[in-house]
Amino acid sequence: MHLSQITPSLFASLGLADASDQINCGASPNGRELLFLVDGLGADAVEKFSSYIPTLSALIRHGAVRTSFPSTTATSLATLTTGVNPGTHGMLGYTVQVPRSGGRILNSLKWDERVDPTIWQPVPTLFERATAADINVTHVAAKRYEDTGFTRAVFRGANYRGANIHEDLVTETVEALKKTPSFVYLYVNELDVAGHSDGVGSEKWLAALVAIDQLVANLLKKLPRKTRLWLTADHGMINVGEKIVIGQDNDLATDIATIAGEPRARHLYLADGAPLSAHKEVASRWEEYLGEKATIYLRDQAIAAGLFGSDVSLDASDRMGDVIAIAHGEMILIEAEREKQEGAMVGHHGGATDIESFVPLLTHVTS
Repeated sequence: MHLSQITPSLFASLGLADASDQINCGASPNGRELLFLVDGLGADAVEKFSSYIPTLSALIRHGAVRTSFPSTTATSLATLTTGVNPGTHGMLGYTVQVPRSGGRILNSLKWDERVDPTIWQPVPTLFERATAADINVTHVAAKRYEDTGFTRAVFRGANYRGANIHEDLVTETVEALKKTPSFVYLYVNELDVAGHSDGVGSEKWLAALVAIDQLVANLLKKLPRKTRLWLTADHGMINVGEKIVIGQDNDLATDIATIAGEPRARHLYLADGAPLSAHKEVASRWEEYLGEKATIYLRDQAIAAGLFGSDVSLDASDRMGDVIAIAHGEMILIEAEREKQEGAMVGHHGGATDIESFVPLLTHVTS
């Protein structure tokens, strides 16, 4: 299964006419669907740390799901809510260069007021389509996300209910599910935060995992009868092994005007007007230095390989790095100007390994 198939299938189960059931979920048991997104919970972690999560371990495993590339929040959530791949929705990573901006970087999660979210991500969301079909759609997450550019780009169409603690998240979710047909998207990010700061398996990460398991247990006690819960994630996470700083004791920064993406998946941009021969020289330099530690693509090669999906819009192509570098194993590629911040993080994601790219899809129907 692919992440792009989940939300269309759940809305099809609620009767959305132009959506199809691609994951064989069947009709909604009672017109109430809850999709819980746990940021950073890889499929491997559910298995490896099962003893810490008795509630999650008791849920039905509907299957493992592959995310889009890069395996990062901005890209995955856009894929989840539009039902299309990054080449179509255009959210190609944590950061990308804004075309013809003089090298300005758009941080997808923090946004930029000069960028119109509905133009940058033009695909109608499943939330918009369902709302138009009289399905009650609600987004439950921290209050700070309510009016961000990213929310307007990716989650538009849903009624937002902000809540900052688990108890309130449960309350808002239960309230939103009282009407039928209803769909609730519930999001928490503390596992991802703990993974970045302390690493997968750390004391802080395990505490966050246990708290999420308890959150699910409390939800199951309070959800309306015959509510169907689905739990998935946007990516998994690896703990860093080797660190390479771009341009430090190497010539990887040569001829590169702008570096974007993240340490596991880099978009590299040359100066505007640089000839294709210069792009090839950069790619060859990176391949020679990194060898089997990374896969290097020119833009046209990435498109031909279907890295961002089979269809790539002109806008998406325009935003893509001239050269794209995907780290293997446990290696990260650190931007020299952000060495302190990126180098301090223990957990990373964005790459194409199975650990980063496979997430769970768990389900349960309340009695």
